[in-house]
This record gives sequence, C-alpha cells and structure tokens, in this order.
Amino acid sequence: MKKVPLQTWLSIGELAKRGGVSVAAIRFYEEKELIWGTRTTGNQRRYQRAMLRRIAIIKTAQQVGISLQQIKETFESLPKQQVASRKDWQTMSQQWQSQLDRQIMMLLQLRQQLDQCIGCGCLSLEQCPLRNPDDCLAERSMGAHFQEILLLLNQKNKMMNEIE
Repeated sequence: MKKVPLQTWLSIGELAKRGGVSVAAIRFYEEKELIWGTRTTGNQRRYQRAMLRRIAIIKTAQQVGISLQQIKETFESLPKQQVASRKDWQTMSQQWQSQLDRQIMMLLQLRQQLDQCIGCGCLSLEQCPLRNPDDCLAERSMGAHFQEILLLLNQKNKMMNEIE
C-alpha cells in the first residue's frame, strides 16, 4: 500500500463532521467494514480523506434504497485498503443501475395501481394490489358505491366550473 502523507488523515470527529454523519455512524461503518482507518500511537482513530467519498456513496445509496449489505458487497469489488479510482467507482455504480431500474419500474407500477385505487375507492383485500387489511366494506361491494359518489362529485364540479 502506498504511504499516505500525514496531513491527509482525519480524526473520527473530523470525518463525521465533514461526512455529515455521527461519530457513532463512523464506528458502525468501520465495524461493518464499509470504511477503514488506522490507530495512532495514542490509540486514536485516523481515516484517509478518501473515506469521505465512501461515506457519501453510503449515504446516497441508502437514500435510493440500497441496503448496507448490498453496499458492502459492491465495495468488496473495489481495491482493498486502497483509494478507489474513478474507474472503480464507475464499475461500482454500474452494479447498482439494474437494481435501481427495477425499483423505478416497481414504483411506476405502484403509482399506476394507486391511481386506479383512488378512482375506485375499494381498497379491497381481494381486489386491490395495495391490500388494505382494514377494508370492512369489501364483503358487501368492490367499490361500486364509491363510483356513484365520485360521479356525483364530478358532475357537481363541472356545474360549479360552468357557473364561474
């Protein structure tokens, strides 16, 4: 491993502050082997500045629904105990693209189903893909009674718009 100049090392507090996470999160990430550091002769933790990039990737990946386990598996494809290159990061991001594409498709399908359910109003356990477990009217009807109400509301809205 290439020796890194001393000024590029950060304390755990500096890394947490600059990375926008808590000190406990830094310890957790290190325990989960998502980042690494070293110890000084006084037993203080020190981290390469490059760990800031890893923390940014962790936080961003979590925001889009990628689990810490998936992040760790992807990080395992990167060079061990070395600063990753631009190419390494591109390879890593490509591994997540298909997963994100699947998530986007699932969310788009859910959005379509949600629109249909709002229009129907049934949210029936037997009929609705969103599965509302508290739907006590499902046994009597599959939302048809809501259709009449929606039709009346639409007619009323049209009349109000024409009057204005």
